[in-house]
Amino acid sequence: MSDFSFSLSASASALRAQAARLRHVSENISNADTPGYRRKTVPFETVEKGGQQMVQAGRVKLDRRDLTRIYDPGHPMADATGHYKGSNVDLMIEIADAREAQRSYEANLKMFDQTRQMSSSLMDLLRK
Repeated sequence: MSDFSFSLSASASALRAQAARLRHVSENISNADTPGYRRKTVPFETVEKGGQQMVQAGRVKLDRRDLTRIYDPGHPMADATGHYKGSNVDLMIEIADAREAQRSYEANLKMFDQTRQMSSSLMDLLRK
């Protein structure tokens, strides 16, 4: 496999991994007010395919931090003390994770595009 192919496949694997991360971040944000919801995290793993190391999203893990206790005696899920368990999603962390994933996605997309342009330029030079 050529260096161009290695570069393109490495970039593509990173794009897929960051897309999975963004999917889970958006899921966390949309469920921030859901009682009992636990934040999901996606670790990245290095895998070897065809003699090349690539990155992929690992198994989704649930954040084990305690759920917030919310006082609302009128809530249908409230216990005898008037509390119920909210989610453990922190919107500031989710927004920061989304920005980091977006920037990493853009960087890998740029690398993919530059590799494609270099390959095209090489082909043009070889034709002359």
